[in-house]
Amino acid sequence: MQISINSNGHTTVFQLNNSDAAKELYAQLPLHVEVENYSNNEKIFYPPKKLQTGNTPLANAKTGTLAYYAPWGNVVMFFGDFGTASGLYELGYVVSGQEHIKNMSGTIEIKKVD
Repeated sequence: MQISINSNGHTTVFQLNNSDAAKELYAQLPLHVEVENYSNNEKIFYPPKKLQTGNTPLANAKTGTLAYYAPWGNVVMFFGDFGTASGLYELGYVVSGQEHIKNMSGTIEIKKVD
């Protein structure tokens, strides 16, 4: 399962893992959602429905990690190393366009990659 995120004319592609949370995110696509800055190393967005984290590994987030922060119900795209946190689950990792994550802004388009 791969997803593409388009923002400001640039595309970033993520490979999703086989976890329950990743499958639920994939099932909600396509989406048009607002992306927000958070801290100095991540962008976040909120999917319409919260994701179930059963069978989903905890994240040790590095640059390019796609994760889900269950306490807030947001998906996190890391453009800098982070590490671990309680409630942070790994959804996948970037396969192309990692350099565009930092500059994402406004409404992003998230689609399934065929």
